[in-house]
Amino acid sequence: MALRLHRTQTGAVAELDGQWYGLGGWGWNDLFERQDLVDWLPDQARTARPLDAPPAAAELLPPIARQEVWAAGVTYYRSRSARMEESEGAGNFYDFVYSAPRPELFFKASPHRVVGHGQGVRVRSDARWNVPEPELALCISPQGEIIGYTIGNDMSSRDIEGENPLYLPQAKVYDRCCALGPCILLQRDPLPDSTEIAMEIRRDGQVAFSGTTSLEQMKRKPRELVQYLFRDNSFPDGCFLLTGTGIVPPGQWSLRSGDQIRITIEPIGTLENTVI
Repeated sequence: MALRLHRTQTGAVAELDGQWYGLGGWGWNDLFERQDLVDWLPDQARTARPLDAPPAAAELLPPIARQEVWAAGVTYYRSRSARMEESEGAGNFYDFVYSAPRPELFFKASPHRVVGHGQGVRVRSDARWNVPEPELALCISPQGEIIGYTIGNDMSSRDIEGENPLYLPQAKVYDRCCALGPCILLQRDPLPDSTEIAMEIRRDGQVAFSGTTSLEQMKRKPRELVQYLFRDNSFPDGCFLLTGTGIVPPGQWSLRSGDQIRITIEPIGTLENTVI
């Protein structure tokens, strides 16, 4: 059973085995707060009004309301190598993070800084070296349980972070710095390690960069990251946690306005955004 939850301009929509159902009586935050959401939603969907057609891409909103977005860094070996390459005199800093018992966790975005599928992401106006970071995003309940998965794009300014690790918030947190979508795949079971993450960037109609990785390349597993995130911390509306990237464009390659970013993680779907 494939169960996906979409947020649209007219309310929440459930996709269950290819059929679409409107959930007009339930707000997005109400759904997040249900401890039995994964079990409750299929029955709710089957008794709801079926939709004649799936919502158009223009109707989709980012799958977030009051939830915070956090992120984990240096969870893939490729990310560790890239951070060491970009840093100016702090290379060992990232090596220590990769091998340390405690993971790197940082705040990424408040809801108003997040865009959804088909919407525009931004690069910082004061940065010269900007990249997208395709990531599996965990959907976490207020009780700290992983209830689903979506796709995240952690837009990053590599030159700002590389200048000094203490500049990380400025390299990561700004308007339209994060994309989530196109939906939440609701399930308790973890995605298999063989799950592939693929990214393609098109520029002027041509593929400018493409890459793939898989969850088996992650050094730290989702459950471990969530346990650290919820230590002495509370999320009354639930939250999202980006789990790190294993795909980094080579050298000084940088995004430009108009670039189209396409990130695919099956069975979640594809998240598409254009740099504005």
